[in-house]
Amino acid sequence: MEKMTDKQNLGRNEVIALLQSNGITPTQQRVEIAHLLFAQPQHLAAEQVLAQANGGDHHVSKATVYNTLNLFARKGLVREVIVDPNKVFYDSNISAHHHFYNVDSGELLDVPPEALALGSLPPPPQGMTLLGADVIVRVCNAETD
Repeated sequence: MEKMTDKQNLGRNEVIALLQSNGITPTQQRVEIAHLLFAQPQHLAAEQVLAQANGGDHHVSKATVYNTLNLFARKGLVREVIVDPNKVFYDSNISAHHHFYNVDSGELLDVPPEALALGSLPPPPQGMTLLGADVIVRVCNAETD
């Protein structure tokens, strides 16, 4: 399975090839959503993807956006970053990294890789395998005088 760690600014033909190489049928809606996601490293909520996908000549339903984002996450093309039970971002950078979440603005930012290092992780419970660790550092806007 091909991953997206170093692929950004993909053209439509490259998006189609990427979807096909990951066993995803490249429908018009999926190609449009993938093209939006992989235009640059970014964190987008489903509502933002929906708004951007419907900003031009195309119409993509809310259900299609959610189903497509979930499919891309299952196939490893995007990372789901769950900042709270009601807010999920889809990160086009699937490399191992952590995030700042601004609770005031709702913005999600990458933590520079060298700024946070985890020690060893605990052994998983019997019969389970570790997949990784995601750290979300919650911040708020500083009060100014």
